[in-house]
This record gives sequence, structure tokens and C-alpha cells, in this order.
Amino acid sequence: MASRLVEYLMSMETRNYSKSTIAGADWCISRFVSWCEERGLKLPTEVTRPLLERYARHLYQERTAADKPKSFRSQVSELSAMRLYFKYLARRNYVPFSPAAELELPRVPRRLPRAVLSHVEMEAVLSQPDVKTPSGVRDRAILETFYSTGIRRTELTSLRMQDVDRTRGVVMILEGKGKKDRTVPIGERALDWIERYMMDVRPSLISDPGQQTLFLAEPGVPMSPDSLSHRVTQYVNAAELEKRGSCHLFRHTMATLMLEGGADVRAIQEMLGHASLRSTQIYTHVSIVHLQEVHASTHPSAKRRRNAASTPSPSAIDALAPDDDAGLP
Repeated sequence: MASRLVEYLMSMETRNYSKSTIAGADWCISRFVSWCEERGLKLPTEVTRPLLERYARHLYQERTAADKPKSFRSQVSELSAMRLYFKYLARRNYVPFSPAAELELPRVPRRLPRAVLSHVEMEAVLSQPDVKTPSGVRDRAILETFYSTGIRRTELTSLRMQDVDRTRGVVMILEGKGKKDRTVPIGERALDWIERYMMDVRPSLISDPGQQTLFLAEPGVPMSPDSLSHRVTQYVNAAELEKRGSCHLFRHTMATLMLEGGADVRAIQEMLGHASLRSTQIYTHVSIVHLQEVHASTHPSAKRRRNAASTPSPSAIDALAPDDDAGLP
């Protein structure tokens, strides 16, 4: 199985899968191969559906480095990689059929984002970088870009200078998730901060004249996704909002506030680069403004509360009534 895995990964490269996808498949399948070898199984033909179900139970019982249960999403990712691997082996006739074809995957709960900021809260986060310093100007430009576009952290770290078109007010995302290109709008305020960063800060960071990456770290190299997350987390925590999050917090907030502002869910889908509308519709559950309006106008208790608020109290009515004893000594 180990040699077939090398062949499978090479086939993924020829089919233009991203490096991160190939690395993920390698990690998931290598774990299964090692698990099989510990039990004396080395050939793909020795793998059966009962064996795969046993491995699925092993994943369910496995603990993380923090001694917590492995998430169902992680379990599904590993088992899905197994299904694709054995599908490949069956197509190449290395096995007569795929033992993983009918393997049942765990149900993944659809969780809402842990935190979404209001516009006021977001402004508090945006004000955290010290814009009197070069790094502060760069970080403010990064935060404004996140908030305005909702792009992913890997997409932001891959932005080149020519990907930002101020004339059209757009940002070009090349090879986003799924290796798909898309164009997203960006607001004037974010463009102003990007321009200030490019004029006043970026020239002092450049060590290679041919470097085209937009946002650079202090040594003049592109920022890594992990270092970017660490920096953004610091600004979110510094705002003392009692909410936690990092780069994806801006993505969730942008989508939710746009939906509350009247944006069509399909427009948000296009901005976020979701392949399926089902992924975007989670924000219809996060945004409850419309639901609150319906509740206030239709629920009996809410109606009574509103009517009570609009009806003057008896004491207020008495205060407006003429005094019958007026003029008497």
C-alpha cells in the first residue's frame, strides 16, 4: 500500500490538485497504512470493509494531543481520503473493487460560527493597530482588507500588488480554495489603507526588487498564514470584546452584516467563493434581524409588550389631565 500511495499522490499532482490537498491526502492515508502495517497488512487486497469499519472505530476512540476526542469533521476527512484512495486503486485494477465504496461516514454537525461582531465591535478591532508605526499601518491595511472582502487568510497572504485594482474597486483572487479564481469588490476605506501601506511602508520592507507579494513581514518575505492568524488574534483580544476569533472572524462578520444589510445570499456566496450555496446559507441562521422583526410583529407577547410601550401609563395620563382644584385656595 505504501508504494501505491506514492503513485496515487503523483497522479493527484498530474490532475492539478493543490499542494495542501495532496499533503492532506498523504497525511490521512499514511496514517491508515501505518495502522495496517502494525497489524501485518501490507497489500491493498487485504483491506476489507469490516477492516475499514474497525479503523473508523479507532478514529472515533482516538484522542488529540490535547487529550480531547477527535472531531467528527476530522474523522470524515480521513475516511473520505480513504474512499478516494481505494476508488483510485479499483480504477487501476489494483483491487477488484473498492472496499470503502459503501463505507458510512459519521454525520458532521452543522455548527454556527462561534462569534460574529457587530459593526461597532469591528470598528473597535480595526482601531487597535498603532498606525504611527510602519507595522501598524500594514496591519490596519490587512484588517481593513479582511473586513471589506471576507477573503481567506491564505488568499490574503497570496495577494500580489497587481491583484488590487483601485480603478475598478476590486481584488482578484487567483487560485483560491479549489484552485478557483474570483473577483471580489473592496471598499474605498480599505483601498485607502492599502495605498498608504504601499506608498509609505512596503518600500522599506522590500529586500528583493522582484517581490510582488502585497503584504510583507519585516524581513521582506511574504507573511505566513499562521503568523498572520497570531497577529490578528492579538488585535481581537486587545479590543476586549469578550469574543474570540482570528482571520475567519472577519469573514463571518462581513457575510452576516451584508446579509443583515439586505444582500442576496447568492451574492455573498460569490464573494466568499463557496462552491455550494449550502455553505453560505449558514449565515441566514446567524443573522436574526429579519427573524426578530417577524417575531415582534406576529408573536402575541411581543405585540403586548409593544402596545404597552406605546400606551401612556395612568400616572402619565393623570399628569396631563386638568387640575379640578385649580384656582381654589
